[in-house]
Amino acid sequence: MNSKTRIWSSIATGALMASAIISGAAFGQTAPLSSLQPHMENGRQIYAAEQFSRFNPRTALDMVRQVPGFTIDTGDDSQRGLGQADENVLINGARIPGKNSDAFTFLGRISAANVIRIEIVDGATLSISGLSGQVLNLVTKADESTGLGGNFKWDPRWRRSGSNWFAGEASINGKLGKGDFTLSLENDAARNGVEGLEKVTDRYGNLLFERDEIARYRQDQPKLSASYSRTSDGGAVFNANGAYQIYRGRETVVTDRTQIGQPDIFEDYSSRENEWNAEFSTDYEFSVGGGRLKLIGLQRFEHSPVSDFFGQTFFDGVTPPNGTRFDRVTDEGESILRAEYGWKTIGGTDWGISVEGAYNFLDNEAELAVLDTQGIYQPVALTNANSKVTEYRGEIIGSYGRPLSDRLNLQATLGGEYSKISQSGVAGQSRSFIRPKGSVSMAWRPRPNLDISLKIERLVGQLDFFDFVQSVDVSQNSGNAGNPGLVPPQSWRAELETTRKLGPWGSMTVSIYGEQFSDIVDSIPITATTEARGNLDSATSYGVELVTSILLDPIGWTGAKLDIEGEVRKSALRDPLTGIYRRISDDTIFTYEVNFRHDIPNSNWAWGAGAEDFRNSKFLRLDQANNFRTGGPYTWIFVEHKNVFGLTVKADLGNLLGRSENFTRTAYGNLLGQPGDLDRPFMRGRRNGPIAFIEDRSREFGLIYRLTISGSF
Repeated sequence: MNSKTRIWSSIATGALMASAIISGAAFGQTAPLSSLQPHMENGRQIYAAEQFSRFNPRTALDMVRQVPGFTIDTGDDSQRGLGQADENVLINGARIPGKNSDAFTFLGRISAANVIRIEIVDGATLSISGLSGQVLNLVTKADESTGLGGNFKWDPRWRRSGSNWFAGEASINGKLGKGDFTLSLENDAARNGVEGLEKVTDRYGNLLFERDEIARYRQDQPKLSASYSRTSDGGAVFNANGAYQIYRGRETVVTDRTQIGQPDIFEDYSSRENEWNAEFSTDYEFSVGGGRLKLIGLQRFEHSPVSDFFGQTFFDGVTPPNGTRFDRVTDEGESILRAEYGWKTIGGTDWGISVEGAYNFLDNEAELAVLDTQGIYQPVALTNANSKVTEYRGEIIGSYGRPLSDRLNLQATLGGEYSKISQSGVAGQSRSFIRPKGSVSMAWRPRPNLDISLKIERLVGQLDFFDFVQSVDVSQNSGNAGNPGLVPPQSWRAELETTRKLGPWGSMTVSIYGEQFSDIVDSIPITATTEARGNLDSATSYGVELVTSILLDPIGWTGAKLDIEGEVRKSALRDPLTGIYRRISDDTIFTYEVNFRHDIPNSNWAWGAGAEDFRNSKFLRLDQANNFRTGGPYTWIFVEHKNVFGLTVKADLGNLLGRSENFTRTAYGNLLGQPGDLDRPFMRGRRNGPIAFIEDRSREFGLIYRLTISGSF
């Protein structure tokens, strides 16, 4: 049976599976089709909850995902502290509380029955500092009932590398005294795997040896979350959120290595992580002095033991096995106190001021050991692995916003931050910085169906504290020395966003952006043979993003729509080795996703298909260049029934075109040892020197079968 026959056979199998699942469903209850064209109100696009009934949504997230021309942006996960708002979703006009629970999480806990409407508005017109461009505000009902309700979803998947039965989530909400509470349990589980051949050649393209590899990845991330909110009779609002999560990750790669004229070698790589993390946050907002004051506190802690191993077993009967083990235990924490005060003056002007203090730390202990000829692990000294990195940071930002006309709004912020970064250990040092921050945003609506926004912003980036300490990658026999001299990167960013409502055809948003970096972080030399992450003087990036939804009702295809997201990006910095301009390491080149969905009129059936792909630039070290690329787009089809005994059942068949994962590593240096040991050890070189060897592999993972069962109670 050839590959195409296998694909269509699998599609038929998936269709039969879906048919079997939904057999016996009541067809008498049909999902009516509703128009997804919003009405305009005070410059806002308004979608009533009833307009999403065609999708039979279980949660607010199900509804938001169907809003034409809108995609959720969770902002920068690595931003410093809480900072200004950068996530484009609000709930009842307020930012989503906490830091490590994003819009997807919170929207997934809100029952669709509690949604009144969805509003799309330009962020610069709001009294929330930091927002610009298209922002979604979810308006919910005040739940007066005393009963309990909730949602659940089970999301098992099957592929040739294994079955994943444990992915899913459930939440329950109700009244607690005069407030509302939510409890949720979720598990982002994965059982993935790829396999394939790798060829290793010398600098002239001559084959040195081959590897037949099987890689398996396993993870479970059970997370228990709780939230409580209460609004007093006087309008004061109190929120509390807590979460505890366990992470168990396992990765293994087993390899049969063959070389003409040489005995085989068995290679084994494994990585284990047993993490737990916890977060608690609370905020209280109330009226005082003619304005509103909001006090926020957050505490987060994480404990992460990681163990990596790489070993070789030789089948020549003479050479003893070798092995390298790297063990690391890391504790991380973050404490934040923040106050925000806002008030209005005559003419509709919004004023605000925010003050934030934060303490961050990373406490790292690591050990490296190598197996000797007697089978005993001997420790290898690390100079900068056992260290604690701390940062004390303070920020103050003032904001000003006002309408300049009926169709033009201005929002501006100005402030700065002070930070003191310290590191313990032999190489440790302490430094302090003062950095200006601010932005100017304009929102213009020249016509009712056209919104244009412009934002210019001065940003201060967050350092990765792991870049300060020494680490080892045993799978590639490389490492980073750690750099106590790192400074936070800064940038100027400008973005122009245009949203065009297409009436009954949907909506389209196009964004053009550019960014100028200073002190950007990249690989730099520490000694003649070692490297670490360090600062380069400057870099630039620019790109275009497109988000659009095309509704096909006007051409008579009732209930059908096409969603398209895409980005094309270009970046440049001067390479510290060659002096030649190149892309930023591992930067986005392009990405796209296309989704088609058809909700069949007068039935509970829906079906659809999609495709997505991406490409990143090479990940560059000073001694090697790594290039990951996909072997074509990932494609899928699905069929859904919205009322299988009260549940929504969706069957999905993925990777129809057999996408593979391809990887090339080019290592530089002069070789030492015999041909059987070309990859360990070799004398480290630089990318502007001779090539030591090239690894080129292609791994496949086959078809993916997925079943999603969701419901409400």
